[in-house]
This record gives sequence, structure tokens and C-alpha cells, in this order.
Amino acid sequence: MNNKFLGWVFGILVIALVVVLVIRSQNNNTFRIGDDSSSLEDGTLESTEDISEGSVTVPVTSGVAPVTMSYQTALSTYATRRIQFDGTCQATPNAATWKVGTNIMLDNRSPEARTIHLGSIGDISIKGYGFKIVTLSLTGLTTNAVAVDCGAKQSVAIITVQK
Repeated sequence: MNNKFLGWVFGILVIALVVVLVIRSQNNNTFRIGDDSSSLEDGTLESTEDISEGSVTVPVTSGVAPVTMSYQTALSTYATRRIQFDGTCQATPNAATWKVGTNIMLDNRSPEARTIHLGSIGDISIKGYGFKIVTLSLTGLTTNAVAVDCGAKQSVAIITVQK
């Protein structure tokens, strides 16, 4: 055999080896969506939309399964319309302004379930590492400022709702 042919075979083998190593490396990288990048016990990603009562996409009763949104999709969809609650119920951002009727994401990055109170919208329960999409409303409000409470902590954020 000639040297040129052996060079091509060697080059293809090196490329194949690099591809295998890259794929293997990516498969070993698991992470938790949240404040840190540690692995979950079962190595899977966690968090889809919590569609229990209080979410915009409450399950329908027609027998059709509700559509849930993945966390990654929600992050991109609601990037500028999200309030995130950490393990100590601190809200980020702690002040925001949105128009009435806007859907926003309430993002619980704690392993504990949280009850979030949003003015006239009321109490919203969110599972650990879950999120809910809610629609802002002025119904029942005497002011356009909505205090956001997280568990026992009051006014961790203020949402100004514009008409």
C-alpha cells in the first residue's frame, strides 16, 4: 500500500476518535436547572410547567392532555417577563413593569414548593423547581402596584401593571 492511502486512513480514524470523545463528554454532562449546575440524583433535567390550578394552561377537562412547556422553552419565551424566586424566597427582579393582560413566568428555583401571592390574582402554588405562567390583571386592585409575597415573606417584589 502506498503512504498516501495510509495517511488518509489514519486521518479518518483520528477524526472518528475525536467525534466519539466529544459525544461521550456531552453525555456525561448532566445539570440541574436552577441556581447551580450540580447533577440530579437520576441524572435528568428537571422542570416543566406546573399546570395545576393557578397556571394559564390549566388542564382541560375534554380528555385531551394539557400541553406543558419545558423550562428551556419558558426561559426563552419569558426571558423579559419572568420573576425568579430563590431558596430564601428572594425575587429577581424585585421590581418590574408590565401591561395588563401580559403573561409572566413565576419561576421557583427552590426544591421546596412555594406559595406566591400576587395581589388580586391571589395565591399561586408552585412545585419545587417548577414554574407557572400567569396573566396580569387589574381586577380588584385599587392601585396599579401589585405586591408579590413569597411564603411568609411579604413584598419581595413589586409589579407595576400598566393599562
